[in-house]
Amino acid sequence: MASPRIARWWPLAVLILALAGLTVWRASTGASSLTPADASTASAPGTKPGAAHGDAAEAPPAAAAPVSPSGSSPARAASGFVGSDRCAPCHAEEHAAWKGSQHARAMQHASAATVLGDFEGARLQYAGQVHRFDRQDGRYWVTTDGPDGQLHRYEVLYTFGVDPLQQYLVAGPGGRLQALPFAWDARPRARGGQRWYHLHERDSVRAGDVLHWTGASQNWNHMCAECHSTHVTKGYDAAADRFTTTWSELSVGCEGCHGGGARHLDWTEARTPDPSKGLDVRFDERQSATWTRLPSGTARRAKSPSSGTESATCAFCHSRRETLSQPLRHGAPLLDSAALELLTAPLYTPDGVMSDEVFTYGSFQQSKMAHAGVTCSDCHEPHAGRLRAEGNGVCASCHDPARFDVPAHHHHVANAAATPAAPRCVDCHMPARTYMGVDVRHDHGFRVPRPDLSVRLGIPDACTDCHAQKPARWAADAVQAWLGRPAQGYQAYAEVLARARTAPGDPAVAAELQQLAADRDIPAIARATALASLRAAPTAATLAVLRAALADPDPLLRRAALGALESHDPRRTAPVAAPLLVDPVRGVRVEAARVLAGVDLGALSERAAQDLDGALREYIATQTLHADRAEAQNNLGLVFTRTGKPRDAEQAYLAALRVEPGYVPTYVNLADLYRGLGRDADGVALLRRGITRLPDQAELLHALGLALVRQGHRAQALEPLKRAAELAPDQARFQIVYQAALTALRPSTPAVHAQPPPGRP
Repeated sequence: MASPRIARWWPLAVLILALAGLTVWRASTGASSLTPADASTASAPGTKPGAAHGDAAEAPPAAAAPVSPSGSSPARAASGFVGSDRCAPCHAEEHAAWKGSQHARAMQHASAATVLGDFEGARLQYAGQVHRFDRQDGRYWVTTDGPDGQLHRYEVLYTFGVDPLQQYLVAGPGGRLQALPFAWDARPRARGGQRWYHLHERDSVRAGDVLHWTGASQNWNHMCAECHSTHVTKGYDAAADRFTTTWSELSVGCEGCHGGGARHLDWTEARTPDPSKGLDVRFDERQSATWTRLPSGTARRAKSPSSGTESATCAFCHSRRETLSQPLRHGAPLLDSAALELLTAPLYTPDGVMSDEVFTYGSFQQSKMAHAGVTCSDCHEPHAGRLRAEGNGVCASCHDPARFDVPAHHHHVANAAATPAAPRCVDCHMPARTYMGVDVRHDHGFRVPRPDLSVRLGIPDACTDCHAQKPARWAADAVQAWLGRPAQGYQAYAEVLARARTAPGDPAVAAELQQLAADRDIPAIARATALASLRAAPTAATLAVLRAALADPDPLLRRAALGALESHDPRRTAPVAAPLLVDPVRGVRVEAARVLAGVDLGALSERAAQDLDGALREYIATQTLHADRAEAQNNLGLVFTRTGKPRDAEQAYLAALRVEPGYVPTYVNLADLYRGLGRDADGVALLRRGITRLPDQAELLHALGLALVRQGHRAQALEPLKRAAELAPDQARFQIVYQAALTALRPSTPAVHAQPPPGRP
């Protein structure tokens, strides 16, 4: 039987454990993981219900008006953007190539010339309803389920993309445009195309579902606009819950990459001795750069290394990232406008190969090609958007085909019966994944196939992508037999990053991460991932590595090191992080502000305290840019809490729940705010509302149990603590608290429901 002392003190023990280990949830702006170049598929329930029931009705008036229907916004002239047509007289060849590109057709007004889909009465059955596609008086209409679950008729205002699929945009309330869930498969019929399909064909997504098309993450203004149009500003007014989104050109024009052209036009007339020619950014990295073929069969760049300007410009759209400011500052470091996602799950497998939709740049930055100075336009013609050669031809421009495009290298012999053609270079070195049902995209890490890593880590590999009927062990043995040794590659960090995912706080893993983070021969994005992973191991050795990284020339590493400092004693880290409050790169400054928000100002000099105030204003502006997203409102709540502004924090948290009523972190954080204000009863009521909506969220149940303990309702606390432990058996914190509670309240009953913490007997 338990000691009476244990029974008397267990609530205090639980509270101490909870306060020491309570996760205060933070999320980077939502734009970080949810800003792809195409409309994505994750959302919160959302827009205003229509009025009709039963048969289809016109969309409600609030959803009927087009958003900025003209080709340009009122901001165009004042911003110094002149339009692609002004470029044509002097750059006729480039302009003609661009006119046929996907960039030029990324977003267009719906018309007979732009709409690819069948709107001649086509029908598609999905989720128990028949959805219709019609044309009337030159206008295009889709009848589908609205936010109330009933069928409504929506006018298509814009087309979105052309190949291999085309989506369609309709108006929503408050200046919104929403991407419909049905896409037109633009591939030839022989390849399975020329059909309507739902982006979630295998599911049954209905109104109210997080994936329904009427929700926040199918919203064009936030998700899609800045990469499908030129010089975009979102223009969200949180008080009115309304967008006034503007652009300089409806699609991706010349100025989308080159920046505003007004000063350049002035230069063409004045011809002043200006080396920039009036351009915000010049793409001259390939000028005078030659590649010399080496005896090894590969090539070496015979010019100073690439500045990265070209790739960084492409990266603003061709990456998975968080938008930090709008519009894009052409010619500035990428991290001034966007923060790149690191090699974390579920975006990448531990070896850095794309898993989720990450849009090329993060993969390319891991490649030996990028390290050697290869730029995007070495392989892709930038105006037409096409590869510079067909098939293996683009690879052969640097890699001698007599050495590499032969069976002695790829070990595949064409056989009319079994293998009608040898694999292409990309099949082995750029594994493909399919997104949005039909969109095949290739990883740009240019890797040596490593089925041996698949054997050890259980991750996909290029060999068994094709030989799906064979196990990874078979492929690994074959590769070793070919080479006479284990396969090797440029990206030598898979196993360290894999261990960091499974045993984040292990001292041995931390030592490996420290070594990886300090290795300048490793791609910067992998080093930054190692730095971020060190957050789980706040030791003196880790702190030394982080301090060194704060002075790294690459802002990606400085930002990652700042984030990892958050787990250390702020009295020790504040002085070393404070100089980055005035870093030349915005993305570093705002991360320093987030990490130092709420720090004891006594730990900072007077000058550093002033710098913190300025950087916090920038951070708040970054989050306010995305105030239409629950993640950003949650971040505002956190920073207001830390800086002693509880009323502002409460309002931000409540706004987050209005935007996305199912956003779990905000329930936990707002309940914790109420705890600090002595309003635990309000916290309990809030958590109960969250659990009613999300009954299987362990974090909510655990937080409710702790709140009940603080109120003295120990017996009531047991059930939610138990349920949280059952739902999240790998969360040691949940298991420890529940075991303590169970032992105290039921001393004669074994803790049969609790699981031991991972790594313990």
